[in-house]
Amino acid sequence: MATIKDIAEKAGYSISTVSRVLNNDSSLSVPDETREKIYAVAEELNYRKKTVRLLVKNIAFLYWLTDKEELEDVYFKTMRIELEKTAKLYNVELVTYKISDGIQQIPDTLDGFIAVGMFSDKELAYLRSITPNGVFLDTSPDPTHYDSVRPDLPQITRSTVDFLISRGHSEIGFIGGTYHNPNTDKDELDLRERVFRRYMEQKGLLKEEYVFHHRSFSVDTGYLLMKTAIQTLGDQLPSAFFIAADPIAVGCLQALNEHGIATPNRVSIISINNISVAKYVSPPLTTFHIDMREICKNAIMLLLERVLEKRKLVKTIYIGSELVIRKSTN
Repeated sequence: MATIKDIAEKAGYSISTVSRVLNNDSSLSVPDETREKIYAVAEELNYRKKTVRLLVKNIAFLYWLTDKEELEDVYFKTMRIELEKTAKLYNVELVTYKISDGIQQIPDTLDGFIAVGMFSDKELAYLRSITPNGVFLDTSPDPTHYDSVRPDLPQITRSTVDFLISRGHSEIGFIGGTYHNPNTDKDELDLRERVFRRYMEQKGLLKEEYVFHHRSFSVDTGYLLMKTAIQTLGDQLPSAFFIAADPIAVGCLQALNEHGIATPNRVSIISINNISVAKYVSPPLTTFHIDMREICKNAIMLLLERVLEKRKLVKTIYIGSELVIRKSTN
């Protein structure tokens, strides 16, 4: 069985530091990176979890997506897998509930929850009646009561426009999905499209005929919308497109390739997420990397602050991104 000394030797820290970290000594001031390395080594060496962190139970993972939605957008599957892995690392026991289970199946004995997906006002009211401790990933549907961690999509959108303009593009289009409002059961403009429209309008560059959207963030959506753009605009196709998500961008590239439209010589493509396939498509996709590990780690930490430290103040954390330039832009 692994000992404190074994962990200290492998992690490269003193026995005292390792012992105080594993025993949650609140008076110890060390960087988060140090703590994470020690926890990771302890996990690797099968150090007894009950001495690493207190087991946190009665935590629900509300995965409010259909199987089809997860299949169409690997972003959410990646988020789910990373969150489950991070929860295990922090000794948080998650019980998963899906949208098909219905909100009423969530027990009123919860100590807290982490949620992914879209929730109606009625569902949010039900959650408030159960627990004050909750964290939403990727959205902030109830910022008055619950924490959230999300990528900074408005900044990514503005950075995309600035990047394309710096590369000499002034004819810039947008292709994306729509947001389904569970309260009205109607499709509405996604945040990325709203910010794109405002920012392009501020710069005097917005052209309505260059903007295309359709429900879902799938490869099929990208293929359909790019084909529509090609058929509608012909030779007037813009020189660059901002694509709302990588799966959509993959479909766009397929349509451009089928029609013999060179990327990036004729049309540059830039997207968001940096999913694993992004570097293997033809041409490899320029995209903003979303650090899913950082998002999920922050979500778990926020939840633990709520549950264990009894924090009352609501927090919303925006995670930055990194542009990965590949061959789909010039």
